[in-house]
Amino acid sequence: MNKETLFSNRLNELMERGIAQDHFLTEEEVREAYADLGLGNEQFDMVFDYLRKHHVGVGEPLRDSDYLEEEELDFLQTYLDEIGTLPPYSAGEVEAATLSAMAGDVEAQGRLIQMHLMDVVDIARLYTGQGVFLEDLIGEGNVALSLAVTMLGALESVDEAAGMISRRIMDGMEEHIRAVSSESGVDDKILKTVNKVADKSRELAEAYRRKVTVEELVQATGLSRKSIEDAMRLSGGIDYIEVS
Repeated sequence: MNKETLFSNRLNELMERGIAQDHFLTEEEVREAYADLGLGNEQFDMVFDYLRKHHVGVGEPLRDSDYLEEEELDFLQTYLDEIGTLPPYSAGEVEAATLSAMAGDVEAQGRLIQMHLMDVVDIARLYTGQGVFLEDLIGEGNVALSLAVTMLGALESVDEAAGMISRRIMDGMEEHIRAVSSESGVDDKILKTVNKVADKSRELAEAYRRKVTVEELVQATGLSRKSIEDAMRLSGGIDYIEVS
């Protein structure tokens, strides 16, 4: 494996580790990851800067304001104020509620949801910076939490409950991120098609000194007639194309 590939792979590994460590890495962790590649101080400064720009603090933990938009900060504070009115729970109370929830007690399941609401917030913080609003992450996490507490009866031990709930919350958030990423990919593809049609139609119109036909664009772009017509509709019409 060449040096460039090693560098990239280790940067990705550092990103994942930093996110898992509450958006934080020590400077020593970063330097150790690249110990055998002989990076200079200037290169390390670039790595540190890259990590910080991608919401991983180096040397000191990031604050919420370092990686959340103002709208997200406002939502987070309001939400924390709301769940902050809930009473604190001791470890014994959580265990008792978990045992009752495992036995199918609906009221205990409701209490257990309240007990884990702050866990949803903490997990959502780990998934920020991936193109999804914090409010949506928390919403998806809460849905997953509500489902998770109804599934505890399948567990053999109360000790498994917290881990199972956290995993379900993370699964819910990760699935939402994948869905948003997939939608964004479709949107990007459509936008590229619109731009391709607009650019090619302008180029041909300037060459022909007239508007071009859809058939001419089909030949010039390799796109289907439907793709070109869809692009025209999405863009509200393209001046260089003759409308039949």
